[in-house]
Amino acid sequence: MTEKFYYDNKIVRNFAIATIVWGIIGMTVGLLVATQLFAPSMNLGNQYTTFGRIRPLHTNAVIFAFVGNAIFMGVYYSLQRLLKARMFSDVLSKIHFWGWQLIIVSAVITLPLGLSSSHEYAELEWPIDIAITLIWVVFGVNMFGTIFKRREKHMYVAIWFYIATFVTVAVLHIVNSFQLPISAFKSYYLFAGVQDALVQWWYGHNAVAFFLTTPYLGMMYYFLPKMANRPIYSYKLSILHFWSLIFIYIWAGPHHLLYTSLPGWAQSLGVAFSIMLIAPSWGGMINGLLTLRGAWDKVREDPKLKFMVVGLTAYGMATFEGPMLALKQINAIAHYTDWIVAHVHVGALGWNGFLTFGILYWLIPRIYRTDLYSKKLASFHFWIGTLGIIFYAVPLYFAGFTQGLMWKEFTEEGVLRYPNFLETLIQILPMYVLRSIGGAFYLIGVIVMTYNLIKTAATGKLLADEPAEAMPLAAVYVPVGSDKKLHRILERKPMVFMVLSLVVILIGGGIEMMPTFTIESNIPTITSVKPYSPLELQGRDVYIKEGCVNCHSQMIRPFRSETERYGEYSKAGEFVYDHPHLWGSKRTGPDLQRLGGKYSNAWHYNHLIDPQTMSPGSIMPAYEWLMEQSLDTTNTITKINAMRTLGVPYEEGYENQANNDLDVQAQGIAADLQKNNVKVKSDKEIIALIAYLQRLGTDIKAK
Repeated sequence: MTEKFYYDNKIVRNFAIATIVWGIIGMTVGLLVATQLFAPSMNLGNQYTTFGRIRPLHTNAVIFAFVGNAIFMGVYYSLQRLLKARMFSDVLSKIHFWGWQLIIVSAVITLPLGLSSSHEYAELEWPIDIAITLIWVVFGVNMFGTIFKRREKHMYVAIWFYIATFVTVAVLHIVNSFQLPISAFKSYYLFAGVQDALVQWWYGHNAVAFFLTTPYLGMMYYFLPKMANRPIYSYKLSILHFWSLIFIYIWAGPHHLLYTSLPGWAQSLGVAFSIMLIAPSWGGMINGLLTLRGAWDKVREDPKLKFMVVGLTAYGMATFEGPMLALKQINAIAHYTDWIVAHVHVGALGWNGFLTFGILYWLIPRIYRTDLYSKKLASFHFWIGTLGIIFYAVPLYFAGFTQGLMWKEFTEEGVLRYPNFLETLIQILPMYVLRSIGGAFYLIGVIVMTYNLIKTAATGKLLADEPAEAMPLAAVYVPVGSDKKLHRILERKPMVFMVLSLVVILIGGGIEMMPTFTIESNIPTITSVKPYSPLELQGRDVYIKEGCVNCHSQMIRPFRSETERYGEYSKAGEFVYDHPHLWGSKRTGPDLQRLGGKYSNAWHYNHLIDPQTMSPGSIMPAYEWLMEQSLDTTNTITKINAMRTLGVPYEEGYENQANNDLDVQAQGIAADLQKNNVKVKSDKEIIALIAYLQRLGTDIKAK
């Protein structure tokens, strides 16, 4: 006896709309950010649109708004049909949808205001982190509630990836959000320096793995066979690549920290597992592409399948290049350059973007019970999008190769051929122009798709509650002997599956992090390293607010080319009071680890107010508001107390004296500026930032 029920298509439609809207917004901000890198005037002359503040807005918008909503769209559509059940709760679906949109809106508001934790891909401050946790739990309850009331005994491979995504993202987000709040929108990370860097890139790398990869693999396993009308190529391959992928991926984070102050054994683990990662990654790509066997004639005619094929190919390219970049010899050249940016965008634009577009073109006509408005427009979108990826990635590969090699080039006399960092930057500015053209092409394609889908929806009518019927779970027939296969048994036990996935993903992170946190020899202390003065601590927070870490690293690697250019290489013990670390991942400007004492206070002041005057050819925006905005010292006591709680050795009671010391140091800098005909009050933010910059690297007395 079959049961009748209804699929909820309205929630799918809502997430689809959000995907498109936030996609356009996120990519438009990305295009603005791209133009700022060759036209500083595009910073628009105000503090809310500088590169440092809106680059995190772009990354958060495309990852969590565009891709995030696309994940929920695909999961809510496929999960219901794979389980033959409506979502567990319509109310939870609505809370999930609106809660997620409010989180994104909060990011749009807070990031341009400079309210940032500085952790890459996790810049949102602690109240928003809590909101993310709550909404993620809502999503999990809704998903597992649906699994429990399913009418299909076995969980299909797509659901394995959804479960692993939910569990792992929860663990990543919680651990990476260990912060001590000091005000409504300010906090300090519990970990410092090396430990904080390891946690951040354990999170950062696996956010790529379990937010940008595993849910999309799940969607690929559902939507590609549907589009091609072919079964998935290999069930056994899907089992092998699923478990190996989620086990190996979690270890690979340290490859973002090669040649840094991270302990060598952790770096080596990251390299080894990154190389192994090729196999399970390509297992998914091969399983997808071979699903199209016998259906390649459809690929020639169907734009949806074109998007899926190029998306899978981009996934294969990115997952080959990632392990290659983890090789130390290659990483030595590529790290901090635009090569990494190109690599990331091949995955983001090709894999995430194109799969999303293919799914949208397939899904919208179905839930609106009509045909796609225009196949020609969809084909145009495919080709201009592909052209956009090429124009984006290829110039940045050249830029990365060029700059990475210029940084390392010596003359026959043994001195740096390009000692001025700006020489290497000016050389690649034409590549930045081409990159922005590629981004514009890609955005045009998305706008064309939006028009096409709006016209498609207008010709049909949303089937909000799609009728379906299926046998109840108790009546589902299971063939004799099928339980002999262990994995088939596991596929019937969602809670066991979830716990096993959790155990698998905890192994790598635990083995890498626990020794780093507990064995003191991993981070040798340096007696000359002292806590920041109150003014320097406030200046560091100004540095974080302005997003300087987006363009400047504070990590000198042990290469002659870097020690000749910047000074003594960085030591782990130098960062023990850095909550958070500010090592950076890209050098659009030079490394600042040994900046202290290199230039006068007046030079720093003039450089911040008018960078092009002090450094002709610089693309850094002017920070004129820093000489106008007064430094908020009402929170100095709270900050000192918070740092002491985190282990920074400020004396008991020092917080009561901190603002006096702050004023003395600030007045000293203002007086020095006065001698150089620079008139600025000692209570301005620029004074605090100069104090911090002058402190950098001065604890180490090496040439």
